[in-house]
Amino acid sequence: MTQGHQSDRVTVNVSGPVQVNIRKIITLPGVSTGKRYDHGQLVGVMASGTLTHYAPVYPGGVHVYRTGDSITESSGYIHEGRNKGTKPVVLWVTYMTPKGQPLAEPNISKCDRPKSSN
Repeated sequence: MTQGHQSDRVTVNVSGPVQVNIRKIITLPGVSTGKRYDHGQLVGVMASGTLTHYAPVYPGGVHVYRTGDSITESSGYIHEGRNKGTKPVVLWVTYMTPKGQPLAEPNISKCDRPKSSN
């Protein structure tokens, strides 16, 4: 079982109908997720590795997640994850998205929120 810890309250706000997907994401050393945004919300757990996450929601625009950390993302802002470490990042993610929308949107021109500078 993979378990993470979240010290803050998590509020899920996705307009229905909603699809829920669980996905295992593996990011190899030196690899990036690419810039993207989400149509819904997600909650994830870092099963292993270290993920450097760039997003305008963090002070200074960056946060580092490590094994055992949980990650939450809201919809609509551009973000990117990078594995700057030497071991694969394994992340289990539960996506809650409006039905029919992709889990992640790599076409950042469709994002209606301010674009990050990363």
